[in-house]
Amino acid sequence: MILAAGVSDPTAGQGPEPDEPHAPSPTGRPTRMIAHPSDMGDPAAGRPAVLAEELGLLIDAATTYAIYMLDPQGRVTIWNRGAERIKGWTEAEIIGRDAAIFYPAEDVAAGKPRADLERAHAGGRIEEESWRVRKDGSEFLASVTITALHDDAGALRGFGKVIRDITDEKAAEAAILRREHHLRSILNTVPDAMIVMNEYGVIVSFSAAAALVFGYETDEVIGRNVAMLMPPANAAAHDAHLHTYRRTGVRHVIGNVRLEHGLRKNGEVFPIELAVGEASIAGERIFTGFIRDISQRQATERRLKELQAELVHVSRVSAMGTMASTLAHEINQPLTAIANYLEATRDMIGDAPSPLLAEIAEALELAAAQSLRAGTIVRRLRAFVEGGDTALRVEPLAALVEEAISLGLLGAHEAGITVTTDIRQGADLVRVDRIQIQQVLVNLIRNAIQSMACAPDKRLTIATLADREGWVRISVADTGAGIDPAIRERLFDAFSTTKSDGMGLGLSICRTIVEAHGGRIWVEPTCPAGTAFHFTIPLATQDVVDG
Repeated sequence: MILAAGVSDPTAGQGPEPDEPHAPSPTGRPTRMIAHPSDMGDPAAGRPAVLAEELGLLIDAATTYAIYMLDPQGRVTIWNRGAERIKGWTEAEIIGRDAAIFYPAEDVAAGKPRADLERAHAGGRIEEESWRVRKDGSEFLASVTITALHDDAGALRGFGKVIRDITDEKAAEAAILRREHHLRSILNTVPDAMIVMNEYGVIVSFSAAAALVFGYETDEVIGRNVAMLMPPANAAAHDAHLHTYRRTGVRHVIGNVRLEHGLRKNGEVFPIELAVGEASIAGERIFTGFIRDISQRQATERRLKELQAELVHVSRVSAMGTMASTLAHEINQPLTAIANYLEATRDMIGDAPSPLLAEIAEALELAAAQSLRAGTIVRRLRAFVEGGDTALRVEPLAALVEEAISLGLLGAHEAGITVTTDIRQGADLVRVDRIQIQQVLVNLIRNAIQSMACAPDKRLTIATLADREGWVRISVADTGAGIDPAIRERLFDAFSTTKSDGMGLGLSICRTIVEAHGGRIWVEPTCPAGTAFHFTIPLATQDVVDG
């Protein structure tokens, strides 16, 4: 190592140096040997040399830094062992050469080596990260510091440069940054809210989904206790659980999925599904909570239960209506016969002069009139039932069908049934009694599921498609055993059934409902086995929709 910049050589101008000014170092690199002051006549005269030697040793010990000096023209004058290790040139190879050799060719062409020195001279010091070149031609990313050095009179003596290879460090930082971006992109897209907090319950991370669920922006919750997202009663219990866990290590919530309640920014309390995990990073314990808003799910479950209750009620009413229609048809015939017999008996009496017979004839006439009146009442009852006193409203077809499917398919998955749906999506509106039409569809779906109980291939297809103008068709097809042709013609008659425990009213009710809407219902066999039920319902006309 030659003397460090700014330290005067006491032997300068005093003639030639000793015969062996350099002694080999353990690495073979020559090191300037400075006589110890105790070996010299004047201790004070040897002090600068000792300082120079110690400074040289200190600089050479910094093997992770390339430390060197340039003269005012940019030529290398000092070169440490770290520079040899990082850049590849030995001291003998590089001393006196222009520092532009360390720059990539494009930087040299752009005049960057001289521009860097001019900037350091003007500002006293520059720091930057830029690419540098090794002796073997490879490039590395370097942290560069260039300092302008001046003597006591202010004249420029040269430049000190400190270079550190940060290629691996930057690569590691970039990898960490990529992982962070990847993790953040995942957290910003997962549907469940995610909240990270420290062991004291202070929020340190708040996902985009969490912001949507709770209504807070991220900067409104970071650094605050997670209890702010809970109803007061839950918040107090949560802080107590955390305190107990820190003290005893006994888990209460961690590792379990629990049903709890959350508190939105607007004060709304809502049901959540909560799962909490624990991790330790650099000795710091953190908790991650995954939160799912189940308010919509619970509302749907309640609606399905309500719908099921409505359908059961309508089914009973429809069954009673069908029974009344059947009874009206059956009773009307004997009433007509009674009236006929009474009138015939009266005619047989004729105009007999006996007062008693005259009274009997009058009584028979009144009885016949009442029998006819009873028949009229029964016919009106039958017309009322078969007319289906329906509450017709405009309904979206897709929503109506999908709601019925969600109810009718309960247990289908467990039965191993594959379900295919082809529901027309769009602006299709129908004018129907929603509950009654859903009853028809649910009944057909449940029948199809039951028919495939023993079938090796269990496939259920539910579809809607255009029928004749102004009408839409709904189809339910299965791969069951099919229907005996002998019973197919009377399948929709009351008390006609293929089930050992059935009453034979379900399909009769379906026909009554469909025909009350002006539509029709029919059945067809499918190949190679199975059955397809079809029924039509009216589309809503534009004037009804507008009205």
